[in-house]
Parts: sequence; C-alpha cells; structure tokens
Amino acid sequence: MRKLQYNAPVILTFVLLSAAALLLNTLTGGITNHQLFSVYRSSWLDPFAYVRLFLHVLGHSNFQHFSGNILMILILGPMVEERYGSRNTLILIAVTALTTGVMHCILSPGIALLGASGVVFMLIFLASLSGMRQNRIPLTLLLVAIVYFGQEIYGGLFTPSNISHLTHIIGGCCGVVLGFLMRRR
Repeated sequence: MRKLQYNAPVILTFVLLSAAALLLNTLTGGITNHQLFSVYRSSWLDPFAYVRLFLHVLGHSNFQHFSGNILMILILGPMVEERYGSRNTLILIAVTALTTGVMHCILSPGIALLGASGVVFMLIFLASLSGMRQNRIPLTLLLVAIVYFGQEIYGGLFTPSNISHLTHIIGGCCGVVLGFLMRRR
C-alpha cells in the first residue's frame, strides 16, 4: 500500500499556513489581513510592524488571489526545496518576504501589500538557475528574465491594476541574487 509523503515540508507548510490565513481573514471579516498578513508603513514602535514584514506573504485577498500564487508555489517549490534543501528554502522565503516588505514600505507608503507573488517570482528565477553548470549562465534564465521583467515593467508603467509589479521585480531579483550566492557556497 502506498503512503502519502510530506515531500517538501517548507513549501507544504507555507501553503497550509497561507490557507489558514485566508480562512482566518474570511472568518474575521478582513481584520487578520490588516493586522497580520499585510505590510504597510506604520510606526516601528508597533511590534506587529516587524511581524507583518514576514507574514504578508501568507495573506491573500480572496481565493482567486490565493490559488494563483499557491499553484505556482506548488509547481516550483518542491523542485527548489529538493535542490537547495528545506532550511535554505525557508531562508530564501524569509529573505524575500523581508526584502519585499521593507522595499514596499519605503517605496509605496500609502498602500498595503499582501500575497505570495514575490515568493513566486523568487521561485521562478531559482528554478531557472537550477540548470546552471560551471559558471555558465543558462539561456533559459536570460529568457525568463527578459520576459518576466519586461512584462512587469510594462505592466507597472502602462496597465492600471491592483498588482504590485514592484514586488514581482524585487522577488525575481531576490531569486537571482540568492541563487547565485547559494551556488557559490
């Protein structure tokens, strides 16, 4: 008889925590997203300001927002976790959350940010880097960078929406920088 395997513990736990955050947000009428699962500029004397810098990646506005991000995380995350290890994957997610959160507070002070799209873009670029061998940059990485960064820059400049294109770009940059740093080690 076959058994289920919790094959990517960091990714699966991230998905379960995001689902719990969505459920909590629904049950509280949006209070938990505002208090815990969104990042926005607030007083640094508020201890929740620091918590939100990390937890905003777990929050989602609705099921459609959640499912779009989580699907990509479930596709790419296990491959990245297998390649870099669970501990490193957790560090990659935390650094990306912190970086996107801080940059958002600096560059978009009047807007709240939530969602895992920065993590998704980090995973996209890490997955593209996984084929890198002996100081050779994979052509797939360059193509992904051109298409995704081009799409995000265009979307940010010419398409009005509630999408944080800046977060996508920062998440992608985190994936590239952290991927190269981890390859060196």
